[in-house]
Amino acid sequence: MTLLRTQPATLRRSRWRITLVATLTVLTTGSLIAAANVGAAASGSGRPFFSPGNLLVSGSTYATRPGSIVPGVTVLPPGCTSGCATANNNAAYPGVWNNDLVDASFGVTSPIVLEQLTPSGHLVNTLRVPTAAGPGKDGVVTSFSSKSEMALNLSASGRYVTFMGYLSRPSALDVSNSNTPGDLDATNPVPGQNYRVVGQLDSRGMFSFTKTNAYSGNNGRAAYLNDSGGTNVYYTAGNAGNGANPQPDGIIVGAGAQLITPQAAPLFQQQPGQPTPVGSFNITQLGDKPDKVGKDTNFRGLTVFNNVVYFTKGSGGNGVNTVYFIDTTGTACPNGTGLPAPGAALPTSPIAYDPSVLQTEGVTPYNMCILQGFPTALKSTTAFPFGIWFANANTLYVADEGNGDNAFSAQTGTYSVAAGQTTAGLQKWIFNGTSWNLAYTVSAGLALGVPFTVPGYPTGDNPATGLPWSPATDGLRNLTGQVNPDGSVTIWAITSTVSGNGDQGADPNKLVSITDQPSAASPASGESFQTVRSAGYGQVLRGVSFTPGTGASSH
Repeated sequence: MTLLRTQPATLRRSRWRITLVATLTVLTTGSLIAAANVGAAASGSGRPFFSPGNLLVSGSTYATRPGSIVPGVTVLPPGCTSGCATANNNAAYPGVWNNDLVDASFGVTSPIVLEQLTPSGHLVNTLRVPTAAGPGKDGVVTSFSSKSEMALNLSASGRYVTFMGYLSRPSALDVSNSNTPGDLDATNPVPGQNYRVVGQLDSRGMFSFTKTNAYSGNNGRAAYLNDSGGTNVYYTAGNAGNGANPQPDGIIVGAGAQLITPQAAPLFQQQPGQPTPVGSFNITQLGDKPDKVGKDTNFRGLTVFNNVVYFTKGSGGNGVNTVYFIDTTGTACPNGTGLPAPGAALPTSPIAYDPSVLQTEGVTPYNMCILQGFPTALKSTTAFPFGIWFANANTLYVADEGNGDNAFSAQTGTYSVAAGQTTAGLQKWIFNGTSWNLAYTVSAGLALGVPFTVPGYPTGDNPATGLPWSPATDGLRNLTGQVNPDGSVTIWAITSTVSGNGDQGADPNKLVSITDQPSAASPASGESFQTVRSAGYGQVLRGVSFTPGTGASSH
């Protein structure tokens, strides 16, 4: 693996006291920029950068110069030669996101920031993920407004945390919808080419990176390292395609659930081949008519529990928004739904698919199922699952992102559709021996649909949308949890938002927590979410996990 030493020198005890004061200031202001100056023990000292049992939160800070985009002049997407638009706003935050109204692929890349927090939310230190600043420089960026990105996952051993991004420089435009170099789609309106990258981080704060041609035209969203023995592999989740239908073979093959082998060479020396799908689902398994090939596996959330890989789908105009799993036995679900077979092994190799039927059937044979009891309806208007976490074999918590509807009621002063949701927030599912059933959904304390104040953010309405700038919580995205000594569980989750922003994915959001009893049939009296961390002006939060080195037994 390529190891990058990016931490400051070890702090003396007297300096640590000064740094702690700065940390407390950061928690008050929500400033990721200030937080990035906080020091900690360096990996070069031989001491861990991260402490077991702490939280790791991924986020980003917008820092693009306003003059880099010129309204009426800058062509969008960059390099476009047909059907192009010109920018309607410069690069100043947050008006820059109004460019999404003229360019549906609009995005701006930004550095990834990883914050180590205590479970109660006190900032310990911050680590910037290296960016690919020049030829031969290993690093990765995120697309600032791409809300489905930067999930964090502890590896099977608990020694590492993984995430996904792009091989690109900061402040690049429309990278999240670019093609990957090995899988070009001539109908994609974004002509740029960028590899997607899996990042891996250890307890010393050391990174390694692996690039892939998967997710061409769209984004890789989550990665999980299976380092439980034998050959290490990544399972990844994402979406592919930003062009016309029918899609090229490489787009179909590069969607959904992928298996990627970690690489030791520097990024510039890596030569990834074609994507290698590890999971495939098609709605024809349920008896439905086929839709756009490759879009049934527009996956977002990803976890592994009891040697089974689980995925969620919660967006897009095709397929079923629900919870899926990979069946390595071929016996678990002959009709598209079922339960994992006892003793099933984790997948260690990709699907040996039939290339002759890609355009008509997609990646076959199909080896994924909808978890028994979860929704099977096409294009649901009430199911938007994102992150998932198993408290035990019979209790599954699902983060529902909400429907994203930003209809605003001046009469109530709320985003009325968001406020009226009953399935957005944290869903608790219970297994009764034959099927999973929704026990209840908790949203108390999230204030769904109620605008909140972000210091420094514009007030009033965004003239481009006619809706308020102020965001409101719409639901939850990525999450993690732990089983407490008393048998209760504590769950930490990242919120989703609605607003009048030109791109709601760019809204400042929050890290929240809640404690629940797995055995309860209904929420306890007063059970409510608490805000642990708030993103500030020009910031977003994306993923949450425990720190590398924590161990994976109860997380």
